[in-house]
Parts: sequence; C-alpha cells; structure tokens
Amino acid sequence: MGDLLDVENISISFTQYTKGLNQRDLRVINDLTLNIEEGEILAVLGSSGSGKSLLAHAIMGILPENAHLSGKIKFKGNELTEKDKEELRGSKMSFIPQSVNFLDPLMKISDQAIGNCKSDEERREKRIKQREIFEHYNLGPEVDEMYPHQLSGGMARRVLVSTALLSDPELVIADEPTPGLDEKTVEETLNHFRHMKEDNIGVLLITHDIHAALDVADRIGIFYSGYVIEIAQTKDFSGDGENLLHPYTKALYNALPANGFNLVKGHQPLHGEIRNGCPFYDRCEMKFDRCKNERPQLIDIGDKKVRCFKYEEGA
Repeated sequence: MGDLLDVENISISFTQYTKGLNQRDLRVINDLTLNIEEGEILAVLGSSGSGKSLLAHAIMGILPENAHLSGKIKFKGNELTEKDKEELRGSKMSFIPQSVNFLDPLMKISDQAIGNCKSDEERREKRIKQREIFEHYNLGPEVDEMYPHQLSGGMARRVLVSTALLSDPELVIADEPTPGLDEKTVEETLNHFRHMKEDNIGVLLITHDIHAALDVADRIGIFYSGYVIEIAQTKDFSGDGENLLHPYTKALYNALPANGFNLVKGHQPLHGEIRNGCPFYDRCEMKFDRCKNERPQLIDIGDKKVRCFKYEEGA
C-alpha cells in the first residue's frame, strides 16, 4: 500500500474585522500533518471547534473566501492546486457531509445523486449504476422518486453514502456522519466504511465520537486546539492506555466511562487564547519549563506520531 493522501504542515486562518475596522488573522488550524494509505480508515478525533471540519474543506477545496491556507496537500504524491481539487472533487475524492441538509429539498433523490450529465447516454449509464449502488445500501426503486423530506434519518444517510460512491472514488472524506443517529443506524453507517476499506478506498473519518472511531478506524489522529497532537494505532487504546503517548490522549481515554470517567481539569483553549507554547500546557501534569513558550513539533515514534517534548531526543 502507498500513501493516498498527504497533508503536510497546513495552517488555516481567517481574516476578521475587530473594533474600528481593524483586521486580524484568526488561526484555526496550525501546522497540521497526517497521511492516509489506500484501503485505510483514519479517524480524526476532536471536540467541537477544534478545526476538524475545516480540514475536510481544505482537502476538498471548499474553504470560504476569507480563509487563508498554507502548507501542502498531496494526492497520490502530487501536490494539489485549487484547480486540481475542483477536478478531483466528486470523482477521485468524494465528500460525505455531516448534515442531510446538503440534499436539495426540491429535487428528487435519483436526479441529485446522478447530477449533471452531458448526454442522454451518460444519464442512462449513471442511472443504472446509481440503482445498483442504491440496492447495495437497501434503497429500493421507490426512493428514486422521493424528495429528501420523505426520507428517514437512516435512509438519508445511506443516500449520502451512496451518492459519494457513484464516482468510484479512491478517497472518501466523511464529516461527522453519526451524530443524531440511533445505535442501529450508527452501526449501519460504520459498516459502510468497512465496505469501503474492503474495496481499497481510503477513508478520512472526522468525528468527535470516540466509540465510533475505535470501532472502525485503523489509526486515530487526535485534534486539540487546531493541532494534531498524536496519531496512534487504534489497538493502542486498550488496557490502561499505556501505549498511548500524549498526556491529552491518555486523559481522553481515561475519561471514558469504562475507564473510570477520570476528567482533566480546565478547558481546551479557544482560538485566540492559545499561548506561544504547547496548547495543552495549562492542563498538563508532566510539563517542562520549555513547554510554556516553545511549541513541540509532531515527531515520529515508531509507527506513531506525537507532539510532545517528552519524546524528543535528549529530553
């Protein structure tokens, strides 16, 4: 297997106006690095507001106009321009949005799944393929003639997944696909991603549901205040968490009800609150003096990555 997607040191900021029409840049994602291999599910886990969805939008090339993006995004080794992203979007790269509101309320399901076609022949071919994929996800022919308001939550989710697969993508980005779903539909949705993995599709699963991430992912990237602070193997979330590296990742694992529900004092810094040093400094029980004003880099430790001075050579 080879790297399908490489995100290298990207940062995202937004131009904002403050009092007196002064401008400032609010940085939301900082120095973010991760990769996805073919046929791998990488879950990006973080609380609301940590910048996870912006990562998806940056990869797909759908950031708002006042966003500023730096760093490199590569697909199969080639660095992507915004034009490249536009060409790959909906073909080699597909997006499953977090809200079913992305469905057009005034258009029949089949028509919006198929999208624009250049000819009647293309429309016929797409409709045959659409029906095959819909059948695979237990969406009968009657669904084709429905409008979004006629779908149940589970059916709407299956429509979004099916539509994403219509173009035979190599990479699928799923942005918070499980909130608001009942337990049965959540498991059904996760099974969709398992099937994609079996078909050698790379999946970036963006979520704040640690149980969903642990259930389906090969690796898990931990977001904290716009940074990836650790990328761990899913199997490391076991026992007492002794194989996890970053203190926040360990704290996240220990906060699960099954592990004693041990919470860490304090809160995740908001954008604009983050100090020059480590973003976890105020809550960390193993901090060094340098952590206050110096920010650790994301470094490789075997098959993992971590942003913490404890693991630097000579620490």
